[in-house]
Amino acid sequence: MRDVNLQVMIDIQNLKKSFGDHVVLKDISMQVTKGSVVAMIGPSGSGKSTLLRCINLLTVPEHGSIRVGEQQFSFGAGKKGSTPLKDRELAKFRTNTGMVFQHFNLFPHMTALENVMEGMLTVLRKPKVEARAQAQALLQKVGLADRADIYPQRLSGGQKQRVAIARALAMQPGVMLFDEATSALDPELVGEVLNVIRSLAADGMTMILVTHEIAFAREVADQVVFMRDGVVVEAGPPEQVIDQPRQAATQAFLSRFNG
Repeated sequence: MRDVNLQVMIDIQNLKKSFGDHVVLKDISMQVTKGSVVAMIGPSGSGKSTLLRCINLLTVPEHGSIRVGEQQFSFGAGKKGSTPLKDRELAKFRTNTGMVFQHFNLFPHMTALENVMEGMLTVLRKPKVEARAQAQALLQKVGLADRADIYPQRLSGGQKQRVAIARALAMQPGVMLFDEATSALDPELVGEVLNVIRSLAADGMTMILVTHEIAFAREVADQVVFMRDGVVVEAGPPEQVIDQPRQAATQAFLSRFNG
């Protein structure tokens, strides 16, 4: 287990989210300390991806509060202190929370290098020479320095996802969010993406991973959160939640992995 700074980097309090009559998140509260890795596991439809999207405010909750670093938003109709979502504040908030999705969402008309440069040029307004140098360094970091001038259609799924990670890192976020980053990949390509995430963990990046890679969660996470039906059923270190789960729901879910 790595030493982590006990400063709370992500603070989620009483978060609720519904889509129509379907309540997806039911009063979720959790904290993530700076430099730590949290793995969220659970069955499909349990609310994991919605929670991740709420942290980045791609999905807006109805109630509760989210703080990432120094920035906080509160939600709730008529609630004192509820924060209006201003475009400029939202953009600033999202630059601090890099997000990597199941599908890579690369610009097909741009090379790998240009994809990584784009946010630095258009959002951070960096000079092109500086953005190019940083993009090249990030492609080197994810093992793709030799693919800089290649367009996405000529990259494998694993290579595309590594470009997507480099693109997120280019915004210099304080937090990285991974939403099933390997689920769309062929099995033989999963390892190369997990290696990049592993190296980010070693570098002390604060991360939340939604994943079905239970063995990887056990290896890399400081905390594992098991969700089902929109609630946190169990949370704790991986040796507890994965190896010795206390709740029957967690035991049932993990029985297919733990044998």
